[in-house]
Amino acid sequence: MELAHSLLLNEEAYNQLGEVQKAQFVFEWLKFLEKLLLATNKADIREKQRRIVEQLISLLNSSPGPPTRKLLAENLAILYSIGDTFSVYQTIDKCNELIRSKDDSPSYLPTKLAAVVCLGSLYKKLGRLLGNTFIDTVGTILKAMKSAESQGRYEIMLSLQNILNGLGAAAAPCHRDIYKAARSCLTDRSMAVRCAAAKCLIELQNEAIFMWSTDLDSVATLCFKSFEGSNYDVRIAVSKLLGTVLARAVMSKQGTAASRQSIRKVSLEEAMDLLGTGFLRGSSGFLRASGDMLKGTSSVSRDVRVGVTQAYVVFISTLGGRWLERNFVTLLSHILSLVSQSHPKAIQTQMDAICCRRCVSFILRTTIRSLLGEKAQIAAAKDICQAIWKLKKVVDAVMSEGNLEIRPGSTDVAATQHVLVCALQELGNLIYGLGTTAAPLLQDSSAGILDNVISVIIHPSISVRLAAAWCLHCIAVALPSYLTPLLDRCLEQLTVLKSSPEAVTGFSFAVAALLGAVKHCPLGIPHGKGKIIVMLAEDLLCSASQNSRLSVQRTQAGWLLLAALMTLVLNITGSAFIQHHLPRVLRLWKCVFPLSPKDLETEKSRGDSFTWQVTLEGRAGALCAIKSFVSYCDDLLTDEIIQRLLPPLPCAIDLLTQLSSIQKTYGTPLKTPAVIYKQRLYELLALLPPEIYAENLCAILKELSVDLTASDTQMAASTFLLPPLCHQDDLLLLSPLLQDTDHRFIEEQLLLGNGVACGSLEYDPFSIYEHGIEGDSVPKPLPPSFSLISSAARLFGIVCAHAAESQRLLVLEQLLDSIKHTKASRQQVVQLHVISAFSNFLKYVASSKGNLGSEEIRRPALTLLMGALESTNPLMRCAAAEGLARLAQVIGDGSFTAGLAQISFDKLKSARDVVTRTGHSLALGSLYRYLGGMGSSQHLNACIGILYTLSQDGTSPDVRTWALHSLSLIIDSAGPLYHVHVDSTLSLVLMLLLTVPPTHAEVHQSLGRCLNALITTLGPELQGSSTALSTLRMSCLLGCAIMQDNPDCLVQAQAISCLQQLHMFAPRYVNLSSLINCLCEILLDNSVLVNLCSSYLLLRRAVLACLRQIVQREAAEVSEHAVVLAKDSREDLIPDANIREVGLEGALLNLLDKESDQRLCQDIKETLSHMITSMAVGKLSFWLKLCKDVLASSADDFLVLHLADLIRMAFMAATDHSDQLRLSGLQTLLVVVRQFAAIPEPEFPGHLILEQYQANVGAALRPAFTSDTPPDVTAKACQVCSAWIASGVVSDLSDLRRVHQLLVSSLTKIQAGKETLSQLYNESASTMEILAVLKAWAEVYIIAVERQKKQTEKQKQSMKTAGFLEENARDMSSSIDGLLDLVQTDLGTLSKLWLAALQDFALLTLPSEFASQLPLEGGAFYTAETSENAKPHYHNSWALILHATALWLTSTGFIVADPDEGATNLSRPVTPTTMCQGSSGSAVKSPEDVYTDRFHLILGISVEFLCSLRSDATMESITACLHALQALLDVPWPRSKIGSDQDLGVELLNVLHRVILTRESPSIQLASLEVVRQIIYAAQEHVKEKRRSAEVDDGAAEKETLPEFGEGKDTGGLVPGRSLVFATLELCVCILVRQLPELNPKLTGSPGVKATKAQILSEDGNKLVSAALIILSELPGVCSPEGSISVLPTILYLIIGVLRETAVKLPGGQLSFTVAAALQALKAILSSPLARAEKSHTAWTGLLRRALTTILDCWDPVDGAQQELDEISLLTAITVFILSSSPEVTTLQCLQERCIEKFKVSLELKDSVVQIKCYQLLLSIFQYPNPAVSYPYIHSLASPIVRKLQETDQIKPEDATELQAIQEGIKVLKALVPVAEEQHRSQLVAGILPILVSFLLDENTLSSASTILRNLHDFALQNLMQIGPQYSSVFKNIMASSPTMKARLEAAIKGNQESIKIKTTPKHIKNPGKNSSIQLKTNFL
Repeated sequence: MELAHSLLLNEEAYNQLGEVQKAQFVFEWLKFLEKLLLATNKADIREKQRRIVEQLISLLNSSPGPPTRKLLAENLAILYSIGDTFSVYQTIDKCNELIRSKDDSPSYLPTKLAAVVCLGSLYKKLGRLLGNTFIDTVGTILKAMKSAESQGRYEIMLSLQNILNGLGAAAAPCHRDIYKAARSCLTDRSMAVRCAAAKCLIELQNEAIFMWSTDLDSVATLCFKSFEGSNYDVRIAVSKLLGTVLARAVMSKQGTAASRQSIRKVSLEEAMDLLGTGFLRGSSGFLRASGDMLKGTSSVSRDVRVGVTQAYVVFISTLGGRWLERNFVTLLSHILSLVSQSHPKAIQTQMDAICCRRCVSFILRTTIRSLLGEKAQIAAAKDICQAIWKLKKVVDAVMSEGNLEIRPGSTDVAATQHVLVCALQELGNLIYGLGTTAAPLLQDSSAGILDNVISVIIHPSISVRLAAAWCLHCIAVALPSYLTPLLDRCLEQLTVLKSSPEAVTGFSFAVAALLGAVKHCPLGIPHGKGKIIVMLAEDLLCSASQNSRLSVQRTQAGWLLLAALMTLVLNITGSAFIQHHLPRVLRLWKCVFPLSPKDLETEKSRGDSFTWQVTLEGRAGALCAIKSFVSYCDDLLTDEIIQRLLPPLPCAIDLLTQLSSIQKTYGTPLKTPAVIYKQRLYELLALLPPEIYAENLCAILKELSVDLTASDTQMAASTFLLPPLCHQDDLLLLSPLLQDTDHRFIEEQLLLGNGVACGSLEYDPFSIYEHGIEGDSVPKPLPPSFSLISSAARLFGIVCAHAAESQRLLVLEQLLDSIKHTKASRQQVVQLHVISAFSNFLKYVASSKGNLGSEEIRRPALTLLMGALESTNPLMRCAAAEGLARLAQVIGDGSFTAGLAQISFDKLKSARDVVTRTGHSLALGSLYRYLGGMGSSQHLNACIGILYTLSQDGTSPDVRTWALHSLSLIIDSAGPLYHVHVDSTLSLVLMLLLTVPPTHAEVHQSLGRCLNALITTLGPELQGSSTALSTLRMSCLLGCAIMQDNPDCLVQAQAISCLQQLHMFAPRYVNLSSLINCLCEILLDNSVLVNLCSSYLLLRRAVLACLRQIVQREAAEVSEHAVVLAKDSREDLIPDANIREVGLEGALLNLLDKESDQRLCQDIKETLSHMITSMAVGKLSFWLKLCKDVLASSADDFLVLHLADLIRMAFMAATDHSDQLRLSGLQTLLVVVRQFAAIPEPEFPGHLILEQYQANVGAALRPAFTSDTPPDVTAKACQVCSAWIASGVVSDLSDLRRVHQLLVSSLTKIQAGKETLSQLYNESASTMEILAVLKAWAEVYIIAVERQKKQTEKQKQSMKTAGFLEENARDMSSSIDGLLDLVQTDLGTLSKLWLAALQDFALLTLPSEFASQLPLEGGAFYTAETSENAKPHYHNSWALILHATALWLTSTGFIVADPDEGATNLSRPVTPTTMCQGSSGSAVKSPEDVYTDRFHLILGISVEFLCSLRSDATMESITACLHALQALLDVPWPRSKIGSDQDLGVELLNVLHRVILTRESPSIQLASLEVVRQIIYAAQEHVKEKRRSAEVDDGAAEKETLPEFGEGKDTGGLVPGRSLVFATLELCVCILVRQLPELNPKLTGSPGVKATKAQILSEDGNKLVSAALIILSELPGVCSPEGSISVLPTILYLIIGVLRETAVKLPGGQLSFTVAAALQALKAILSSPLARAEKSHTAWTGLLRRALTTILDCWDPVDGAQQELDEISLLTAITVFILSSSPEVTTLQCLQERCIEKFKVSLELKDSVVQIKCYQLLLSIFQYPNPAVSYPYIHSLASPIVRKLQETDQIKPEDATELQAIQEGIKVLKALVPVAEEQHRSQLVAGILPILVSFLLDENTLSSASTILRNLHDFALQNLMQIGPQYSSVFKNIMASSPTMKARLEAAIKGNQESIKIKTTPKHIKNPGKNSSIQLKTNFL
């Protein structure tokens, strides 16, 4: 294929190929040439133009296939438009000559067609450049059309379209001729020709004014005729033509065209009348009325009516949204009149009326939703409501003529019904789409929406009553706040007007519809409504017999209410709602049926027609209610409930078997009730386990057989029975109507045929509450007779599978006989029903892994399926093929399967009819799909061979289509086995793609499925680089290119799907630029009028699915390619979504507004989500502008720079009418506050960036606290309030009060009690709101307390600093305390509410076995019935409330204030208000009991939560819980409770240990360790208190006999599981070993010390280890002396282990964080009183000595390797031992010598930093008061220090650290002087003075000396000046004995005085204030 990539055709390569390869080669060259011509220099093209033209003309003569001829024509046109036009006339003449040729052979036809296509392309591209040649050309083409077959007519029409497009107005001389030719083609027998003719006429009407003026009526009539017998594509094309022409006529203005010829003016009314005529009278038209029309016997075909409906939509859409807004009332009146009594023929039967109503709904729904904005939609809703009001007046007038109880029979009332149904449905639909933004519409009293809708609920027509009920359903879903008031209003009306049959049915429908809406409203309805509805239903059922005129209505209403009630289980209300009322429902169910067969017989003998009608209605209703219960409440379907359901079932089945005899007795009035009864029973039985009615299986099966073969079933309706039984993929073979389209709503009626009605709500009012309905779609149940067949077929599958084998065989044979013995007209109907039932049986058996039974059953089964496989109904063939495959699957016998395949092989070889060939070819594919290889590769080869042959059958497109589809199934199923056939199949697919005419679109669609399957089979192998794989890949890409050029949109969808697969498997070989261009062109071309002109939903889905996949990894590239396309393309390509301005992203957002298909919208959202994830950072301005534009308003690249935009967007959303948008806006505001709270304002230091938006935030929050705001919005607003207050952005109290006041108002609201809370929603919604308020207050209180704590600490720090005045400190704290003061005002109330909420939470988290102990009336904030629904709200709020409560209790010190005496009097503990309101009658508790209750409440909730952390437990909850425990243990009283109860402490430690093990978060682990530390502190306090008490009680004299307190007692034993110390050790070891695994000998694999390299831990690791070490150091204080001896080795091991493992050398001699903590812990241990206590002193001393030895050993090599540890850390540790332990520990000679030796060695190191630290440590040791400790060090180390310092005279310091080392050394020597004995002091001074003098510099050297030496000089001089006066005698003697030294000193003093004089010379002092402030800072630091 690479050889085809050249400007000229490579003829050498071309001639070496076979015929099939030649076609591929030519197509590839033409595809390449098209791109090359546009990119090549014009001069190069002209140079080779003649040769290229010759090659193209040569190809023209070689019979090119459809895709090739199209490309060839385009290349010729491009070539002449870029190059010279010298030979274009010759080319045109050549084409004309080819067309005129007399050769009519099939082989010559492609050449003729190619010539036609070439002419079209040339004129389209060159237009008027070709002069008047077009007259001859058009004449030639039109002449050729007279003898052309369908392909020729198709291509001629498209060619004429192109000629008209290119020539424009210049083609006027030919307009009439073309119009005449196109007219005949518009009613052509070929649907493709009709479509092409419509396209040609659309092009023609642009310039041919007569089409939309003088000939307008004629065009309209022609279009109506074209709709007759049309398919979907024709209706789309012709409706576009008709709508466009009419719109053009209405829009035309007098202008230049008018001056040349007179134009007939067409008014809007005339245009609409034209459409109305077509809708009402069809193609018979308005020009003449046929006899049938005059007689009223003719009915317009549905094809015409649907076509005209689509034309209406195009007409309105072309005129546009603004036009629609202005003319809506006129349009509405006209559209509604189509179903009014003024046109009775349109609605003369119920079927016609239903179909017409659908059409009217479609026109209104599609245009309003797509063309009008929100405000215009609200105005439209008012107009529709006005129309309802006008019709309501007619009803009122009629109703007022007599009593309400007398049903009026006036035709005026009947005349309004269909108009009202349409108006009500569309009003509901409109409000549903608007959502909560429709609130102003309903609040507008002048519109009177609700009053008008409710007023027509009592309309005499059941259809109107149902439509009004459904309208209320839509209103309730859109505006949940109206649900409860509407329900109340309808229930009240139902009670008041229960003597009116219309009111009973109407308001029961309304209540049922509203109950069905509850599942869509998250906040639910109050629980008490269930009781009211059950009581009302019971009353209706009981009173049904009291008035015969109302019996049927009341019976139906009662059961309808109960059935609808069952759906509440799907909502927040839950199963508790149903469970409460279930016993009463079951009692009613039991009463409705006779108790025994004998009672049933009695009933039969005494009833009449009417009583039986009532009885059947009641029993059908009862069955429906129980069906509803079983469907929705499966969790309540326990064995006990099933047993209670059972008793009436046998009687119900008995009645089923006797219905036919009852019907015969009482006549036709019982026909419909009997059908409905059967249907309800069948539906219920299908849901119940078959074992329940096992004894009645035979009887049921017999009745099912009778129903399936009933003689009164006249019409076949395969489209509702068979599609669910066919494989979804196989439905692609059939009508596009079975697939998803934008017109599915109206096109559905064509599936059933003219004799069958489409579904409508009046056929089954019980479906009004069903949950399977999508969005606003009205339920569409089928007529009862069809529903019966459907449910019978479904039940047959179940019953037959459980029946005995003999019974199964007998029934099958009877069914076969029924088919045989019915006459031809009815045979297909019975066959259809039987096949449907049997397919259900096979499907059920296969899914339940059952078996068919004996081999005897196979014969009738095969006979049945084989008969259907050769049915003329294609759907039946599909179902039969699927059934055969399932039969083989169920039997599971290889030989049987092979036999089935052989039957199909034989049939396909011998049969020549289309039906047999299509059915059996699909059977092969289905068998393969279910059973894989069917035994051998030989079978596979045979299948492929036969299907190859069939796919090349040029005589029948259907055979080709089915064969290729079957082949695609085999490719898909065979997987790797198919690899050997890939080459040949790919060649076949390409050959057919290049040769099959485009008019056979269904063949191309099957070819696309084959190609897709082949790409999937090859998979990732397509990335390979071998020649074979490269060829396959090129072939796949070639196939995609051919399909992309196909005019059929579904073929294009297949092409995109294939390219998507290729992009997934071999992305680098797919040209992303051209793919994105293709996707955007399709998307935007079709998005002009989404849901209107663009019928191809499947194409748009394919485009979006492909885009979604690509943007996941190449979002930026996709966006760039789309923008490039927009810049390169013409303006008219992108009329609606201008990518140049808004990018692809904006175009996709635009589509979201217009698309209604859920799957497509989801793909758009995911695509946008991937794009924003990948590109938001780089294109932030762009994205924000897009979002702002969507919300309604005005864009560098940091988010902070866009803060104003973000807040404005959030504000707009938060204050919108739409509740969903309000929630999103508040959520955005919450995120903004949390993200930007700490960001400073760059222009105003000291301020935060959010401060400037205080007003915006307040204004956004205020509307959420109004009384009519839904609880979920208020809850979210509370969250934002608390976040805003807690953020610290607002410091001014007056500003803070504004938002605080909102929380105060919400607190006041919940304080007022349940009565004031909203009764519109379920009680759990109130719970949600209350808890949100309490949680928000809790968060604010927690923040206020934390801030006060931090401020107090700051004040303490500042008070230590001399510079801060007390008043300043007070000023600083005032603003911080302000927030706490604000909260403090309401703290008394809040604390009670918090405690109540916590008690509720504690009750709700009890295990189920304690359910009986829960309060019957519920808790403080939840009711017993809604407890399950309330739990999630408590789980969301409890943690912060717990923390706040703990802080409050801490602040009170657990002292209770008496509410009667005011919150200020805290001195006298009194009884508190009970935490749960329901227990007010309990006995008065003492303060101690109250403290204890509260303590255990908080501790219990915390421990219960922490001990069993679920995976979904949030960090916030865990942290808040731990902080609550910390707060609790900050106060002495709770600590005493923990300290005195060791078991409680151990349990708490175990829980904390588990938290640390299961949660890796450092913050959680640190918080846990803080609680552990507090527990240990509490235990220490307890031990100290017990010791103190014992000493006081027993007297100091008896100390020897005092019992030992603390763990370990007298023995020292610690019991695991009971020991606090042991539990703490476990926990600390866990922390330490996680951070330092080397501490665990088991992990290191060695019990001894190993040479390790010290490590630096993370910041979190440092904190955790430090916290654990502090806890360890506190443990001995909890033990008795003996106990402390037990734990000390472990503690010392861990502390020294941490020291050793983390002793890392840090710059500047710093100690690592953990080393510092280890030393601190070590010091605490060494200083412990137990080290000196009499009973433990000796053991402690020994253990501490060993610990010191361990530290000293750290210097020694281990296993021959030196340990790289920090000497400073180790020396510091030794020093801590020396200074903090008792002298006995360190004065042991061997230890002391080792310590001294370490210091000596360190002093000799070259490292100045080590020397500095060494000197500092020695200074502290030398100054130790105990001579026994310090003297040995002085004696040993003084001389080495002196020597070291004397060396400085030779080796001068070179840097600051060396200088500091010398200075520290001098400090040590100076410190020795006062410590030394009197006789030695003079020696020491005599040693120091020469060293200091040696540091002095003479005058000459001083000026040139370095800063270091000068500093050393100054230091020495300063010290000499101090020592001289102190020890003057020694000083004088030394100076006298050394003149050199004296002279050096004098010179230095003199030089120093000179420098002082210079420095004291007065200078200009700059900014003295500044200097003083710097001084202040320095002093402070």
